Amino acid sequence: MKILVLEKELPGAVPEKFKPHLKAEAYRVWELYQTGVIREMYFRSDCSSAVLMLECSSLQEAKEALATLPLVAEGLIDFEYIPLGPYPGLARLFV
Repeated sequence: MKILVLEKELPGAVPEKFKPHLKAEAYRVWELYQTGVIREMYFRSDCSSAVLMLECSSLQEAKEALATLPLVAEGLIDFEYIPLGPYPGLARLFV
């Protein structure tokens, strides 16, 4: 299952709270990328937040995987999870 994930900062998350955890965050993202959980990574050009494309067997698996990120564990960020499925509209061509 493909899941689009949008990062959101939590209230009280100020820049100086992020800095001590950024290297560990990057390392954990790399680990999740290496295992195939994170398939694509982007940074929004209109604001400072990440956009991830995950490949997981369920929404719960995706949430559990991203809960292991240091910035999530520290209560600095959370995510909006958008499960995706195949687009059915092209089937209209064949009826």
